[in-house]
Amino acid sequence: MRAFVRNRFAPLVLVVAVLAALYGLALATRPTPPPPPSQAARKVAVESVTAVCPGARGQRVNVYLPGTVNTEALEDDEPYVTKGPGGLEAGYVIRAAAGRSRGLAGVRCTEPGAATWLVGPGPANADVRLHLVNADKAPALVDVHVYAAEGEVSGDKGVGLDIAPGRHREIDLRTLAPAADIMAVSVTTVYGRVAVAARTTMETGGVDWLPASAPPATRVVVPGIPGGGGQRRLLVAAPGETDALVQVKAVSKDAEYAMRGRETLDVPAGSVVAVDVTTGLGGSPAALVLTSPTPIVAGVVITSTGQPGDVAFTAGTPSLELGSSVAGNGAGSRLVLTALGRPGRVRVQVVPVDGEPEQPFDVDIAPGRTRDVRLRAQGQFAVAVTPVKGEVYGARVMEQRTRESVLQTVQPLSPARAWTMLPPLFDTPAVVTP
Repeated sequence: MRAFVRNRFAPLVLVVAVLAALYGLALATRPTPPPPPSQAARKVAVESVTAVCPGARGQRVNVYLPGTVNTEALEDDEPYVTKGPGGLEAGYVIRAAAGRSRGLAGVRCTEPGAATWLVGPGPANADVRLHLVNADKAPALVDVHVYAAEGEVSGDKGVGLDIAPGRHREIDLRTLAPAADIMAVSVTTVYGRVAVAARTTMETGGVDWLPASAPPATRVVVPGIPGGGGQRRLLVAAPGETDALVQVKAVSKDAEYAMRGRETLDVPAGSVVAVDVTTGLGGSPAALVLTSPTPIVAGVVITSTGQPGDVAFTAGTPSLELGSSVAGNGAGSRLVLTALGRPGRVRVQVVPVDGEPEQPFDVDIAPGRTRDVRLRAQGQFAVAVTPVKGEVYGARVMEQRTRESVLQTVQPLSPARAWTMLPPLFDTPAVVTP
């Protein structure tokens, strides 16, 4: 034994033995390792919603919660703000039969957010009024950038606009970009949250509100282009520092195809390009699918027939993965739905202001096709669209005919506020690293 202790390797052997014993004990008693974090976003319920609309004295706002819809009168021109549980939607449609604002103008009450994109005619061709509302109890600061055919044209004039708590600002975009005939507008909050809307009155006649466009992406779907006569004009902006080569496909009621002579579109960096797609769509209800290696935003200007005609707008919109609802609807309303990739199906429910909700019904859409679905409800109503299968996009189209022309408004089916996608979270020091 004394010989073993005197051995110079004895301490090393003892250390190794002790470490092996400790490792074996730790291995036997270690807790079960947690599962690897999910790489996909999670669908979670929205608990509360704040919705904001520009004021319009004397109008009635439809306020929808799943299964019910009520109306509230606007007593003045101050912004309308409503708060409620998840699933809340609100909006209204104004019909003017005469005057400079003749037409149908529909607006969705938007939720305050960090960034908003709008695409449409510029101040050289229209009176465009940007409405910025701070519904929170903290101040907000926003930057407004206007892009036109020649690039960004607003300079520093829209940078650093402050909005006090509970206040709003109305901006005539002629003060930022008087010569722009087409435009993309970016409204970014430096701090705070701001609800954004823009009312556009065309010099040639017609009025409507610009719907918010999906943020810049390499694939953009612009749904809800109604069939019939009149002009259809596609606007595409590449707000980054790289030119965009955009592939354009149409999806009509009969086919999915590249329009002859308009298969691709070159958009210089920081600018907006317009192309007439009227003949390419051939009067069919349709959607446009745009792909580009460079992120883009897009929308379509829809002009009706008649003298004077009316105008409507649609814009790039996410799919109906989270469902959608439109609170303000009336006579002449219908859905224009498009399925991409494989067959699509949605469930539609009409909820009238007066009376019980109607029985839901399913609508099937063939892959690579667009379908027009008439809504035959009477009076004012809300409509809810729930996904069943497939990748489906859509919009609510509302048209009313007069002896002189067709009055129209379009509202893309934006994601319902009942659900949201929560990005994956990881246990990493990066979440607290400046």
